[in-house]
Amino acid sequence: MSYLAVKHAHMMFAIISIVLFMLRAWLAVPSPARINNKLLKILPHINDTLLLLCGIWLAVSINQIPFGNSPWLTAKVIGLVCYIIVGTIAIKRGKTRGQRLTAALAAIAIFAYIYGAAISKSPLSWLAL
Repeated sequence: MSYLAVKHAHMMFAIISIVLFMLRAWLAVPSPARINNKLLKILPHINDTLLLLCGIWLAVSINQIPFGNSPWLTAKVIGLVCYIIVGTIAIKRGKTRGQRLTAALAAIAIFAYIYGAAISKSPLSWLAL
């Protein structure tokens, strides 16, 4: 598979990931119990696994190593960990509606940072453009 095809697949999975997150957050902010659809519980994990696999393939193919020779990729990995933690608060771990809403908005902002780091190839994300 070509680099360009995997890059476009990675971008597509990223878009699907944030759309699924926003849908799940929209349902979960009022009440996490509203997400009882099995597809909405499983599909994001499948999509995010494919997103991660494409990302690893891309990093290996261009010899970029997070926490090594690639500060922008390191920033994306750290951002991803933060996105996952904050996202779980938004979807299920937040105790109040306010906590879940704040976490959902923060997760979307973190996603935007990750996207900006990918576009700019800089840990400064959008500020580097």
